[in-house]
Amino acid sequence: MRVLRFVLGRAHLVSLLGLLGAAGWAFVAWMTLDMGHPWVVLMMPISAQWHVQTTIAVFLMWAIMMVAMMLPAASPMISLFDMIESRKPPAQPGRLAAFIGGYLAVWVGFAIGATALQWLLQGFRLVNPMAESTSAWLTSALLLVAGLYQFSSLKDVCLRFCQSPIGFLIMQWRPGVSGALAMGVKHGIYCVGCCWALMLLLFVAGAMNLVWIVALTAVIAAEKLLPANAWISRTLGAFLVAGAVATLIW
Repeated sequence: MRVLRFVLGRAHLVSLLGLLGAAGWAFVAWMTLDMGHPWVVLMMPISAQWHVQTTIAVFLMWAIMMVAMMLPAASPMISLFDMIESRKPPAQPGRLAAFIGGYLAVWVGFAIGATALQWLLQGFRLVNPMAESTSAWLTSALLLVAGLYQFSSLKDVCLRFCQSPIGFLIMQWRPGVSGALAMGVKHGIYCVGCCWALMLLLFVAGAMNLVWIVALTAVIAAEKLLPANAWISRTLGAFLVAGAVATLIW
């Protein structure tokens, strides 16, 4: 019976993450492939049309996109947390939801910052309504910042915690629902510390570019999940710096 409960619990978690991920990616695909829809048009305001409705729409775009992009890379950490929870009786209802909620809340906070940055960049006419850079200087700056950050010690520290779920959970384990929430928030902070510069590259090719979104998601997942992650990070950094230089030259 214990094995059966464990298997059913794992299936429930896979279903939950699959549902969240599928919903997020369905939204991303819809908004990038049906840009004529009135709701999607709200997500692409011009500089003079930022009002309450469009601001909320742009925020929702960023928030749902962050959830869709980050869940694949976070799934091993969430899965391990749930596995440990299932083996530590008595079960505490709500801890898994609190852990996931805390993690995603940090990325929703990032979405608020991305919305504000889009408004600012559009005000200076540096990006178009699809959040795509219209300035070679901005494109170069974003590529350079992201490239150099790949070599920084802060990136290494944050990436190390993201790459080692068991190490993070051993060091940060907290009891109770509030403890699980705090753990999720802390993991989210490390993930933002690892990926914020790469996420800003959405302003290079645009937040409405499905191919670009998928490519960035794949890179972020590869950095966190593949064995040769240090090589991947450094190689990616070199390419981004080279891209920054090439953008200014050409």
